[in-house]
Amino acid sequence: MQDVQETTVSRKDILIRLLYTVLYLLVFEIIKLIIQIIVLFQYIYLFISLSHNDRLRNFSNKLCTYTYDLMRYLTLNKNQRPFPFNDFPPAMEEPVGEVSFR
Repeated sequence: MQDVQETTVSRKDILIRLLYTVLYLLVFEIIKLIIQIIVLFQYIYLFISLSHNDRLRNFSNKLCTYTYDLMRYLTLNKNQRPFPFNDFPPAMEEPVGEVSFR
C-alpha cells in the first residue's frame, strides 16, 4: 500500500481560501463581460475592415489563458493564486494564423 500523507487543514485556512474564491468569482464575472465586449467589437471591426485586429486577438488569447488559470483555482485544482497575486500567465498557445469562416 502507498503511504498516504495526511495534512491537517484549519477552518481558518478554508475561510481564507473561500474569501479569495469569492473575490475571484467577482473578477470572473468582470472578465466574462470584457470577453463579450471584445467579441462584439472584433466582429464589428471585421465587418468594417474585412480583417481582424491582431492586438485584440492577442489580448483576448491571454485573457482566455488567465480565465483558465482562474477557473482552476476556483475549482480547487490549483493552489497558486492567480493574477494579481502572482504573475499574469503567458498564453498557452498562439492564435491561429488565418481565421476561417466556413
